[in-house]
Amino acid sequence: MPIREVRSADGTAIVYRVTGPENARPLVLVHGWSANLTCWGTAAEELAGQYRVIAVDLRGHGYSDAPESGYDDSANWAADLDAVLTAELVTSDAVLLGWSYGGLVITDYLSVHGTGAIAGVVFVGAINGIGPGQPGGRTGDAMQNAIPGVFAERPGAAIRAFSAFGNAMTGPGEDKGAIAQRMFGASLATPPRVRKALFLRTLDHDDVLRRLDVPALLIHGTADPVVDIEAGRHAAQLIPNVHTSYWEGSQHGPFIEDPARFVREVGEFIASLG
Repeated sequence: MPIREVRSADGTAIVYRVTGPENARPLVLVHGWSANLTCWGTAAEELAGQYRVIAVDLRGHGYSDAPESGYDDSANWAADLDAVLTAELVTSDAVLLGWSYGGLVITDYLSVHGTGAIAGVVFVGAINGIGPGQPGGRTGDAMQNAIPGVFAERPGAAIRAFSAFGNAMTGPGEDKGAIAQRMFGASLATPPRVRKALFLRTLDHDDVLRRLDVPALLIHGTADPVVDIEAGRHAAQLIPNVHTSYWEGSQHGPFIEDPARFVREVGEFIASLG
């Protein structure tokens, strides 16, 4: 699986993985807070059968650089995605798919670069705003209970705090135990200062969503304890051309809970783009 690297506008190295046919429609996967490009599991493998899947490690995560500052600047996040698209010669027809905090990164990108290279957007359990009182960034009980412990430098404190998520990322079922541990490990591998820095901004991208001139698919679990379902509904009310899929009883990782359904719904949406 080709691993590639590009320098963002501020010099930060952004690492990403490309799979699938080189001539297929680009599908850019943008993971969430304290995760990395491996979080997508078998869903990414299935999607790579049809699309040119570009899975990104966000700055501060995975193998990408973790600068000391700049996480509160939308321009940096926008530049990161733009650098990847530019390096891969993507100038049109791409689909951006963001999970959780990845939704905010995508709206950061759209706020700066618009939709010239984009044919559609998929938001999965995503936020589009952040900070106190921001309806597009409303968090659930698991996230609220985990903060501030997940920012702790002491391993024991951080481990206990992350345990507050329980099975939120995978849904119930012992068959997801190994996946849950892998995702737990990715969270702990993200530097504590980065985990905290991502929350130190307040903004909304409501105007970006109102002006979105390409179709969007919004997938959100009704029992999501990390990003409240109301954050998804808020986005759905703003986006002019939106298809919603609310998964009854699902939690924060629908692509892990039911990969087959996830791949099917994403595929049907992309097919509708023509």
